[in-house]
Amino acid sequence: MSAPDTSQTLRLRMLVALGLIVCLPFAFVYTFVFLANTIGIALLEWANERPYHGEFYVDPLVLTVVVLGGLVVQYYFGPRTVLGSVGARAVDASEYPELHATVTRLSTQVDVAKPDVAIVRSGVPNAFAVAGGGTGRIVVTSELLETLEDEELEAVVAHELAHLKNRDANLMTVAWLLPTLTYYLATAAFYVLYGLYRLFGSGFGGGSSRGENDGRGLVVAIVVIVVCAVVTLTVSAMFWAASVLFYRVLSRQREYAADRAATAITGSPAALAGALEKIDESMPDVPDADLRKLDGGAEALYLAPLESRAFGSKELVSTDIFPDTHPPTQERIERLRDLAAETGTVTETRR
Repeated sequence: MSAPDTSQTLRLRMLVALGLIVCLPFAFVYTFVFLANTIGIALLEWANERPYHGEFYVDPLVLTVVVLGGLVVQYYFGPRTVLGSVGARAVDASEYPELHATVTRLSTQVDVAKPDVAIVRSGVPNAFAVAGGGTGRIVVTSELLETLEDEELEAVVAHELAHLKNRDANLMTVAWLLPTLTYYLATAAFYVLYGLYRLFGSGFGGGSSRGENDGRGLVVAIVVIVVCAVVTLTVSAMFWAASVLFYRVLSRQREYAADRAATAITGSPAALAGALEKIDESMPDVPDADLRKLDGGAEALYLAPLESRAFGSKELVSTDIFPDTHPPTQERIERLRDLAAETGTVTETRR
C-alpha cells in the first residue's frame, strides 16, 4: 500500500505552524498584560495603600512590529547560534572535495542554491540542515563521514537538502524564538528568587533599628519583587513548555516527508534505510560527553534522534514529559524498506 502524500501534509502543517509561531508571542505578551491588570494592580494598591485607577496597555501595532522584527532577527541570526552551540566549522571544497561535490550535484538536481557545508568534530554519526538569512547550511559530523558508505552519505545529504527544499528548515529556525526568550526570562526570574533566598538566608535584614516606615518599605519591596519574579517564572515556564512541545511535534512531522523526498532524489530508499540503521545501532555506544555536546536547541534538527541514546543524563530535555523529536527510527526504516519493495529497488540485507 502506498504511503500518504507526506509533502502535501507537511505543507498544510507548516501553514498552521507558521500561524502558531506568530500568535504565540502575542499570547505570551497579553498574558502578562492580563496578570498586570489583575495581580499587578492589586499589588500596587496594597503597596501604596490607595486605589489605582489606571491599567496596563500594550499598543497592538507596536507589539506587531516587535514580534515580526524578532522573528526576522531570529531568521537571520538563528542559524549562527545553532552552529556555534554545536561547534560546527565551515569547510571548503579543498578540505572535503567529495562531500562538496555530492552537495553540489544534488543541489543542482533538486534546484536549490548550493548550501554551505560545515563539519562538527564529534563521535556521534549524524547530520542536520539549518536555513535563514541566505543560503542554507548542511552540517555533518566527522563520525558520520567515517561510518557511512558513499551511497548512504549521498542519501543523507539528499535528506537534508529536502528539508531546505521544503523550507521546513526555515520554519524550524524561526520557531525557536519563543522557547529561547521564555527560557532566558524564566532563568532570570529564578535567579532573582534564588538571590533573595540567599540574601535573607544569610541573615540580612535581621536588625531591629529600622523605623516602622522603613520596615514596611522593605517588606513592600520584597513582596513586589517576589510576586513579579514568581509570576514571570510561572508564565515563562508555561509558554516555554508549550513552545518546546510545539517545536518537537513540528520536528516529528517533517522527517517522513524528507525521507520520501530523499529517495526520490537518489532513487535508493535502501541507502537511506542503511544510513539510519547504522546511526541507530551506533548511538548506544556513543560517549555521554559527545551526546551532550550535540544536545540543546539543535536536537530536533538531526537526521536521527539523540533520544535513542542509552544513558540517563538529566541534562537533556525529558522525553517523559515531551514527545520525541523524531518518529521511531525503526518505523522510518521499515517505511523505506516498503518503499524499496514498491519501486522494485533491491534491498541489501544487513546483519
